Amino acid sequence: PDSMDAVSDRDYVAETMFWASTTMIHLSRWSEDLIIYSSGQFGMVKLSDAYSTGSSLMPQKKNPDALELLRGKAGRLLGTLTGFMAVMKGTPTTYNKDFQEAWEGLFDTVDTMSDCLQIATGCLATLKIDPEAMEKGLSADMLATDLAEYLVRKGVPFRETHHISGAAVKLAEDRGCALSDLTVDDLKPLCDAFEDDVVGVWSYEKSAESRDTEGGSSRRSVLEQVAKLRKYLEDTESEMNVA
Repeated sequence: PDSMDAVSDRDYVAETMFWASTTMIHLSRWSEDLIIYSSGQFGMVKLSDAYSTGSSLMPQKKNPDALELLRGKAGRLLGTLTGFMAVMKGTPTTYNKDFQEAWEGLFDTVDTMSDCLQIATGCLATLKIDPEAMEKGLSADMLATDLAEYLVRKGVPFRETHHISGAAVKLAEDRGCALSDLTVDDLKPLCDAFEDDVVGVWSYEKSAESRDTEGGSSRRSVLEQVAKLRKYLEDTESEMNVA
């Protein structure tokens, strides 16, 4: 490369910060999901005491400290990246003393990422999932799309079934009952294509298994995704060991 450009290039610093910021954005969103799902309103996952603390005021409260700190660190690394880019934008070609600002941010970024990845790994490895709480979170209106697809299989165009399914949801809401509580007689006025076999729609497991495509929700598809991810991790680890 041109020597004037070479001594002033700090793209490798920016790229490291970009990678770290993007990774932390994903970890922050992941942390937010677990914070919500571990809250009293959901209770779908339980965090280990090693990564949680009690409230200084409320004895019954369990604070997801590690996840909240991960979420906060994402903002910090984004700020570091933004500050570094602001420094770089005004520097001319060749070396400038401004570049000293790169190292503090870079070293802090690397240290922070190292800590955050270890903490995230520990949180995930020690949390417990509550399948019963997850099942309680299911509601029949989640199957409204399945109801629309049922009519598609009966030959009704989706542009119509979408509105019909929406009307069924409203009917259930007006009656104060679950969508799955509507009978064939209730649904017939909305569309003549409804038959007795519509009761087969009200199965969460069947709904998940019906999405048997690449990246779908069926058991086969999920296990395939897990296998691909494990292979990717194994291949990546092998490449790093060779390097």
